[in-house]
Amino acid sequence: MHEIKKIISDLRNQIHFHNIKYYVHDNPSISDYEYDKLFRQLENLELKYPNLVTSDSPTQRVGANPLNEFDSIKHRLPMLSLANAMNIEEIIQFHEQIQKGLGVNKIEYIAEPKLDGLAVELVYENGIFVNGSTRGNGEVGEDITQNLKTIKSIPLKLNNGYNIPDILEVRGEVFIYHKDFEVLNQKRLKKNKQPFANPRNCAAGSLRQLDSSITAIRPLRIFCYAPGIIKGVKFNTQTEFLNTLPKWGFPVNPIIKTGFNVNFLIKYYKKIVSIRDNLEYDIDGVVFKVNSYSSQDELGIRSRSPRWAIAGKFKAQQVTTTILDIKSSVGRTGAITPVAKLNPINVSGVIVSNATLHNQDEINRKDVRIGDTVLIQRAGDVIPEVVKVIIDKRPTGTNEYIIPDFCPVCNHKVFKIEDEAVSRCLNMACPAQIKRRIQHFVSKKCMDIDGFGDKLVNQLVDKGHILSIADIFNLTHVQLSNLERMGNKSATNILKSIDKSKTTTFARFIHSLGIKNVGEHSSKILERSFSGSLNQLSKANFDDLIQIHEIGDIVAQSIIDFLNDPTNLHVIQSCLNSGVSFKSVDEVLESGITGKIFVFTGSLSNFSRKEAQNMIEKFGARSSNSVSKKTNYVIAGPGAGSKLDTANSLGINVITEEEFLSLIKSLDKNLMKNN
Repeated sequence: MHEIKKIISDLRNQIHFHNIKYYVHDNPSISDYEYDKLFRQLENLELKYPNLVTSDSPTQRVGANPLNEFDSIKHRLPMLSLANAMNIEEIIQFHEQIQKGLGVNKIEYIAEPKLDGLAVELVYENGIFVNGSTRGNGEVGEDITQNLKTIKSIPLKLNNGYNIPDILEVRGEVFIYHKDFEVLNQKRLKKNKQPFANPRNCAAGSLRQLDSSITAIRPLRIFCYAPGIIKGVKFNTQTEFLNTLPKWGFPVNPIIKTGFNVNFLIKYYKKIVSIRDNLEYDIDGVVFKVNSYSSQDELGIRSRSPRWAIAGKFKAQQVTTTILDIKSSVGRTGAITPVAKLNPINVSGVIVSNATLHNQDEINRKDVRIGDTVLIQRAGDVIPEVVKVIIDKRPTGTNEYIIPDFCPVCNHKVFKIEDEAVSRCLNMACPAQIKRRIQHFVSKKCMDIDGFGDKLVNQLVDKGHILSIADIFNLTHVQLSNLERMGNKSATNILKSIDKSKTTTFARFIHSLGIKNVGEHSSKILERSFSGSLNQLSKANFDDLIQIHEIGDIVAQSIIDFLNDPTNLHVIQSCLNSGVSFKSVDEVLESGITGKIFVFTGSLSNFSRKEAQNMIEKFGARSSNSVSKKTNYVIAGPGAGSKLDTANSLGINVITEEEFLSLIKSLDKNLMKNN
């Protein structure tokens, strides 16, 4: 048996080696026939000795049973989106902001093409691939582990060419080469199947197959480009990380470059534009990142994107077509968006039949009318939009288009706030808004109703069981248990979650209402300012609101408009009548850390980050995810990495977990003395 184990191990190592030669280095050293011969030999041995099969064996890329649905995976580190630079001037502005943020003139960047595929995350523990997921909303993605296993360019086991981390998270883009895409479509046409519209749609659809055997026959590839959480190995720069990836067995784009300052950024951007049409795969721009990880930490992140990176987008392809009609649609926040119904046209590989007209001001500026011949493009190669009207081709008898005064879905009066371009339906019970409002209402940062997923929301709204967020609290066991894939036990659990959610905080409830411009942070400010009282908030006028620190004119007006609407007040009251109540609000206490910013890094043994956040918020301080010059304290536990390095380089006060607890205890003692 020992001899058999050795033969199987050798075969796996050989196949792994040849996968790296083919997919990582594009330099195969054996023929396809010889590769297949090795693979069949391994298969036969594993069939004969099933007890020797391991999860990282090349034979295990396909074989799992089809799924009923995808599970969710929470990213340890959010997969942020990137801010866009639409031209060279905005790239220059990005560089100037980096110089200002770091306080230096010479900046080293790393530049890479921005692939037009699907972003994924791969997770390895002790060198073995354990799971993979889509980007999703950046916080939570879909578990597509079985599908990712079918992609031969993704290693199931890390190559021992470098130290193997305890935990390694790698982000990458799954895509399809043009030549492989053409062959795939030719095969589909021969079988009288509908061809795929473009490589990106094909890649995304392939990764979301519930049956991994379908994914396995699609010619998917991956280029890896960014780290998530890494434990056990430390990197100082993006270049160092990317140079190591191929040693582990990951493919990396070969035209990534490094250089200094804005001239390098412009030169690389123009170079990639010039070769874009000759590449073997689709790209829609370039990505520029500050190379140093400590500098990235110093610059920090915004709420949704890092300050240290930007996507330089390419000019979109433009084509002409005619407008058949203009219809207004309604979004989650009630925004009324006019949409042009087009004579279908192919734009960048996608058949486009709708294009956004944004708002009334945009329609007036471009003078867009039904019947016009227009120039359209996919903005950022994604969202179709009308660029301009070709007036010479305008037919006689056309009329200006005006967005209706009443919501096209619920007939509620439409409002347009002064100095804002968008018209809105403020009716919370508007059917077009209900699904999205409910999804927001039940989400983790809002009412946190466990098990209340999007599919359940869709079913409940489609069957008419929910017409507003207040109806959630009136759902019955019969209504739930009769839904598809919802038995008695599941229905009971959902009702328990709903009942549990009724005891919440004022801030969570306000955030869950989806008031325009009022997010999680603003809701906490309102909670403190009005002592968690809806009655006090509803009586506040515009002047009262703008007196509150961090509540500006726009937020104040949004709150006033929302709470002045009788329909919204009825929905809120219905929630309260159903038993929704608020926990008492702890008074924010003036202290020595009021207004200070804390960053927690490394492992914490005595409390969670959420508990730490609550401790400091009680005394008027707040936490941040990144270290910058504005940071006042860094609490460093075991395993603290680049954030600690950045803090030390900036001279920020670094304390241990025990010292932090002592600080909080001293503040509590001072509070008791004063009382």
